[in-house]
Amino acid sequence: MNIAIAQSGGPTAAINASLLGVFRAARKSCDVERIFGSRNGIEGIINENLVDLQQIIATEEDEELLKQTPAAFLGSCRYKLADVDKDTSAYEKIIACFEKHGIGAFFYIGGNDSMDTVAKLSEYMKKENKSIKVIGVPKTIDNDLVHTDHTPGFGSAAKYLAVTLSEIARDISVYDTDAVTVVEIMGRHAGWLAASSVVLRENGDTMPHLIYLPECSFSLQKFLSDVREKLKTNRSVLAVVAEGVGEKKRANTASDGFGHGQIAGIGKYLEEAIKSEIGCKVRSIELNIMQRCSAHLTSVCDIEEAEMIGASGFAAAMMGETGKMMTFVRTSDEPYQITVGTVDAKDVANKEKTFPEKWIAESGNDVLPDAIPYFLPLIKGERPMIVKNGIPLHFILK
Repeated sequence: MNIAIAQSGGPTAAINASLLGVFRAARKSCDVERIFGSRNGIEGIINENLVDLQQIIATEEDEELLKQTPAAFLGSCRYKLADVDKDTSAYEKIIACFEKHGIGAFFYIGGNDSMDTVAKLSEYMKKENKSIKVIGVPKTIDNDLVHTDHTPGFGSAAKYLAVTLSEIARDISVYDTDAVTVVEIMGRHAGWLAASSVVLRENGDTMPHLIYLPECSFSLQKFLSDVREKLKTNRSVLAVVAEGVGEKKRANTASDGFGHGQIAGIGKYLEEAIKSEIGCKVRSIELNIMQRCSAHLTSVCDIEEAEMIGASGFAAAMMGETGKMMTFVRTSDEPYQITVGTVDAKDVANKEKTFPEKWIAESGNDVLPDAIPYFLPLIKGERPMIVKNGIPLHFILK
């Protein structure tokens, strides 16, 4: 049989390692003849926009370049399949594409919205008595998928954040004047990434002084009070704020295909408030997509696990599994140990795993050190890069 692989949702620095994991496992299998890649997620299947990955990823150097390339090599989408009882037209096109190209297994690398596609598609296959297997391979820097200890992509994003915040901390400490720096971090409803900034303290840093997560209620006046209190003992105050903090007060009417609101920047909002109410020097920094595309700072742990879970997804399909998402099960923090499991994709789809309340300070403006053993293993290890003219090379699909 042949197989197809697609990528969906927000890219990460590890999503291509998962693609490579499926690809390498399939290439070694005597059961697989051709390996197709779908351009722009499930839309590539619907529109029959496929590429032959064996012709494109032809050498070991191609594979290594792919592993160090950020974002989705095959392109992405945010396409929501309609409920089967409302519209089956897209499903019919998908099955037609699969059958035309002899595709017996489909691997969708994505987040909780992508698992909605995996769940719906696998159920439709069963309803239509089709033997095509559908497997979800997780990814998201938000680390908000339920039923898995963590997600590929998160560790590298957390590593980038830790390194960048450490450097920001040094920069803002050089002047002997009161100043506040607010760093806005991705995380609409789940504050895992912002919370991971607590790891700086494991290296003896006192920053960030304040960490705000969307899991906690937020008051502007309380925030300003927190900043004033920190300025009593620190010339430079560093506050990390997840983008979803205070979302309801700042949301506009725009939304994506899955109904997620596009929200205004909390960093700039707080910068203006500090400037107006406290009057000290203040700046806001929005790291934006750098958090998910900075492949030069990937974690070895993250990249290796991303490839491993992709390969495990292929193995699961070959064992007859379908409608599943692959998961990580942590068995130990020290030494760090995990196993790979599966869960029904329908139990992951459209759900979010928020940061545990037990790791949030009672004050609601900090993360407890108890969370550090969870984060540390995920950011460890530095990968050597293939470089040309001082710039890391990327593998780009023409």
